[in-house]
Amino acid sequence: MAPWGIEYKQNGKLIGTADFVWWQKDHHAAEVGYVLSPDYWGEGIVPEVVQALIQFGFEKMNLIRIQALCLEENTQSERVMQKVGMTYEGTLHKRYFVKGEHRNLKMYAVTK
Repeated sequence: MAPWGIEYKQNGKLIGTADFVWWQKDHHAAEVGYVLSPDYWGEGIVPEVVQALIQFGFEKMNLIRIQALCLEENTQSERVMQKVGMTYEGTLHKRYFVKGEHRNLKMYAVTK
């Protein structure tokens, strides 16, 4: 699936993207991902977008499980997952290799 653009309602500017980064149709499961310009952090935009993705996934894609991951230290992204009703499922240790270092990822999920 291609990402959707996140448009800032006040000026119509494209400020980020959100999508299902993977979808396992046979298992009725998917993972959401999102990126937002730092200029718009803290305005409640991402929770609104992720909630819309969750609703779309459950209603239109017949999903029963939607998950999301974030770097362990990314407390803002973790807070988004909590705000949309996702439950912490655990930490994937040294799961992501970035900038020459293995990093831990936290996993959250919501089920229908």
